[in-house]
Amino acid sequence: MKSVALGLSTSPVEVTNVSTHGFWLFIGERELFVAFRDFPWFSEASIRAITHVELPSPHHLYWPELDVDLAVESIEHPEQYPLVSQARSPNTYQPSPSQERRSSPSGRRAKPRRRKSKHDR
Repeated sequence: MKSVALGLSTSPVEVTNVSTHGFWLFIGERELFVAFRDFPWFSEASIRAITHVELPSPHHLYWPELDVDLAVESIEHPEQYPLVSQARSPNTYQPSPSQERRSSPSGRRAKPRRRKSKHDR
C-alpha cells in the first residue's frame, strides 16, 4: 500500500482561507478567489457550509449545505456569468415604503383589512 506524501492535499478541492470579502479555493494546482460581491449566496453562509465543498467533476463545484452549484469557469471569469438569482437576507423581503406606494393606485398605502372572526359572521 502506497500512502500520499506528507504536506500534499488529498482533497481535490479545499477552502484555504475565508475573509470578509470572500474565500480562496484550492482546486488541483490552482487557487481561485470567490468574491462575495460576485457570488452573494455565500455572504451569509457559515464557515462550515462554505468549507463543505465537493468536486463532482473537474469543472463543477457543489456546496451541499447551501445547494449551490458553480462551474469553475464562472469563478475564473465571473463577468461572463451574470447572476440569475439575487441572494437577499430575510429582512429585504418586506416591501419598501416606495414599493407599497407604487402598488396602490392612489399612491397611498393600502389600509390593512380586518379579518372577520367567527363571531362577526
